[in-house]
Amino acid sequence: MMQDYRYLIQSYNDEIKKREGQPLRFFVRTYGCQMNSRDSEKLAALLGVLGYEEAASQADADFILFNTCCVRESAEDRVFGHIGQAKRLRRAKPGLVIAVAGCMTQQEEMTDIFRQKYRYVNIVFGTANRHRLPEFIWQNLQTGKQVIDITGLDDENELPELDGIPVTTREFPHKAGVNIMFGCDNFCSYCIVPYVRGREKSRAAGDILQEVEALAADGVKEIMLLGQNVNSYAGGFVPLLERINAVPGLQRIRFMTSHPKDLSPELINAVACLPKLCKHVHLPMQSGSSKVLADMNRKYTKEEYLTVALRLKSAGVTLTTDIIVGYPGETEEDFEHTLDVIRKVRFGGAFTFMYSKRSGTPAAERTDNIPRKTIADRFDRLTEEIARIMLEINQTQIGSTLDVMVEETRDGAYKGRADDHSLVHFTSEMPLQQGDITQVRISEVKSFYLQGATE
Repeated sequence: MMQDYRYLIQSYNDEIKKREGQPLRFFVRTYGCQMNSRDSEKLAALLGVLGYEEAASQADADFILFNTCCVRESAEDRVFGHIGQAKRLRRAKPGLVIAVAGCMTQQEEMTDIFRQKYRYVNIVFGTANRHRLPEFIWQNLQTGKQVIDITGLDDENELPELDGIPVTTREFPHKAGVNIMFGCDNFCSYCIVPYVRGREKSRAAGDILQEVEALAADGVKEIMLLGQNVNSYAGGFVPLLERINAVPGLQRIRFMTSHPKDLSPELINAVACLPKLCKHVHLPMQSGSSKVLADMNRKYTKEEYLTVALRLKSAGVTLTTDIIVGYPGETEEDFEHTLDVIRKVRFGGAFTFMYSKRSGTPAAERTDNIPRKTIADRFDRLTEEIARIMLEINQTQIGSTLDVMVEETRDGAYKGRADDHSLVHFTSEMPLQQGDITQVRISEVKSFYLQGATE
């Protein structure tokens, strides 16, 4: 069926070329996490197979795809704002096709919202039927009617992965994300992910390894293994890491995200010992209060989190984390527990969030919500404490030499990541390219990055 739609859409493109002298062009705008970014790369590759070419900007596109996130309300607001801008673009380009996909569209209430308020959006599809995009495009081209389809999420036998579609364009040529699993079985009380990405489904280790080998052969030096909870990978996460560590050409392996309740001593040992595995683990804490953690259904206590985190630190691993401030029922004492964990673990970085109610989650039903002013005050105190600790940690790096992988280059100035995920700004007398690993001597630091020069 895929081949049939490819033929039909390429035929359509050929007609456009005859009339306008150029192929149809697409633009993908991505919101959210690394998994969404990887989804966008796959969808862009699929559009390329269908005969579309990538546009330099949204204004130049004939097909605009919004790949959405719904973890926070602010993300949805941005999506709808950009969709409105796309509607204005259509006035100058009547044939413009607008498609919306991803986590936001998978929410049941979104079907009515798009049918009633955003009827000018041509195609709306979910997280589990991305492979059907050619079918949706053809339906819309043939009928001229809005196509909405969010089916397939509950299919236990199907993984929402576009295997066999080679990714031709990546944000960084030297690094790539690789999904090892999809969905989540944890059902944290505040989180919408299990409802929009489905239950956990692990990819076969052989398929993952084949993808990593192909990426390494294409020049990729760093792999980020992706999953909502990589520690619960069905085939065994540590054995998978050991196999990927042996892939020729690969220099660095990272993974995200780990759930504290499933982080094993074997994984701690693997991070400490496997040479290509970066000495960095992102370990979401969310709260330092055992009471709040129980309300969140996180399935660990403050003490259990500290035990795992400090074991990782003892193994020479840098930790980063996620923290939510203002979860319903959070008291000042609860918040002080969060600050206590921060001071004891001394994270190398943190993504901090003010609680955002997500419709359909258990937390959304609670009535003991925290006043916004109180949340904002705690958030400020939290970020100030994290910045203070990070600056202290970074100051210990002055005079040290780090192996840094180049990520960005501009007029002799460079930006990259050390093995422990530290962000490093530096200069070099020798020209460098993305993906090069070079030694940088640190001479100055800020709270959130280091500065130096190559030796």
